[in-house]
Amino acid sequence: MTVKTNYQVNFLNGSPRGKGSNSRLLIEYFNTGYEQVQKEKVSEHYLKGMSTEEQRRIFSESDSLIVVFPLYTDAMPGSVKVFFENLAQLAGSNPNLRLGFILHSGFPEGHHSVYLAQYLEKLTRRLGCHYLGTVIKGGTEGIQIMPDWFKKKLMSRFNELGKHFAYTGGFDKKIMNELRNPYQMSVSQLAFFKFMKFIKVGDFYWNSQLKKNGAYENRWARPYSSSLH
Repeated sequence: MTVKTNYQVNFLNGSPRGKGSNSRLLIEYFNTGYEQVQKEKVSEHYLKGMSTEEQRRIFSESDSLIVVFPLYTDAMPGSVKVFFENLAQLAGSNPNLRLGFILHSGFPEGHHSVYLAQYLEKLTRRLGCHYLGTVIKGGTEGIQIMPDWFKKKLMSRFNELGKHFAYTGGFDKKIMNELRNPYQMSVSQLAFFKFMKFIKVGDFYWNSQLKKNGAYENRWARPYSSSLH
């Protein structure tokens, strides 16, 4: 049975990569589950290139807004911070808005993101909105080149997250806890990553990115180092 609502639900993709981002993939996995219930997808909007007026319009017209973005050096992309600052004058203007976040990172451990999640909860209160929570997922860097069988569990959990949201208008706490694991790596997991580093398996992805951007030959450059000793 299809669950019908009158709510306007929107995704806001805050990744600087825009349509080429891992954030877009996570939204896609979420929407796969959501669409099975609602028979339509949550609208996705891209913060990249969006005007201040459009940002404020989406905030004002949404009943539920989910902001999705990656962790950047233990914080947030500058464009996301500017977006939040642009909302300051709208504080209290949409008190029924249900505001949630999906925060992901290349770090395998969930604990890297918890401090920013605390900020997002405080931000929501300051904007006068209802806080839906912050979904935390580590280890997302490189998912674009992973085969589906390798990320089957990730896709399944976001599918279920989308289904639950379609039925209830909120995030499933159990799935949220599963997604943030490992919160901290175990001794055996640390040993595995050290071994992978030793055999330089992890260099494959980063070297491919350097070559793609024509920077491989300059990978040892030190543009900010001083020539004085």
